Amino acid sequence: MKNTRKATLQDLPQLAELFDQYRIFYHKASDISAAENFLKERIKNKDSEIFVAESGGQLVGFVQLYPLFSSTRMKRYWLLNDLFVNENSRGKGFSKELIDEAKELAKSTNSAGILLETGKSNDIGNKLYASCGFEIYDEVNFYEWTNKV
Repeated sequence: MKNTRKATLQDLPQLAELFDQYRIFYHKASDISAAENFLKERIKNKDSEIFVAESGGQLVGFVQLYPLFSSTRMKRYWLLNDLFVNENSRGKGFSKELIDEAKELAKSTNSAGILLETGKSNDIGNKLYASCGFEIYDEVNFYEWTNKV
């Protein structure tokens, strides 16, 4: 049974709560109001694609993808930037269902694929992504420049 679907503006109150939990997991301060505004902008401006997982009428997880483009492939890529399932709903297949939604998006938009980044110490995530067909791409160095304003 499919428990996932595309997020709508009506999902914002519950989605903002989940997004806030996600940010807290990554050691950010709780700010549900800012989370709701951020997500509302993404949905309204079509800056990202957000899919949600539901159980018992409640949102229990989400995945958010941002569009990127490959000049050499002359195609879109999707960046799987955020994937989160609340603590009480983990281990029930929601993450895999959300990743399946991401894959369907990639196929339906004729993109080159999906890119993601996760920490080397994220054992659960690393096992999950490998089990969903993602491969570690170690042929390049990944660099980051941070604007320290």
